Amino acid sequence: MPDFAECYGAQFPVIARQLAVYLGSVEEAQEATQEAFTRAWTRWGRIARYDEPGAWVRRVAWNLATSRIRRMRTALRYRQSQRIELVDGPGPEWVALERALKTLPDRQRQAVVLYYLAGLPVAEIAELCRARDGAVRNWLYRGRIALAKHLSEEEDGHV
Repeated sequence: MPDFAECYGAQFPVIARQLAVYLGSVEEAQEATQEAFTRAWTRWGRIARYDEPGAWVRRVAWNLATSRIRRMRTALRYRQSQRIELVDGPGPEWVALERALKTLPDRQRQAVVLYYLAGLPVAEIAELCRARDGAVRNWLYRGRIALAKHLSEEEDGHV
């Protein structure tokens, strides 16, 4: 019965070289070969009794390599089928709004974003923030005032 270490030492370089040519990548080949030997290790008691245990490892390594190629082709086809949509960056109004939002206290900013940008009702914001409806309305009121002031100052060139 051959020793696992002997089989590994003799077969790993041979199988890895074959797969490197097949896969076009030394790293991918070594990874597939290593995975095949890992699987062999867990079954070595049975595989060691085969006439050529290295042949079993080689077959598993080749199957793994072929599976990698299939997965890569599938991923490539998927990627090529996706429409790439170029989106313009944020306009000056959006940049100004983000800058103004950063000046608000956390609760006001959270309420304004959730109400105006996410479209949540006051009651839902209150539940999310664990606050009363009146507190959320107050945050929204104060946030609107602060935003209006900041945005008008920025428009006038004071900020």
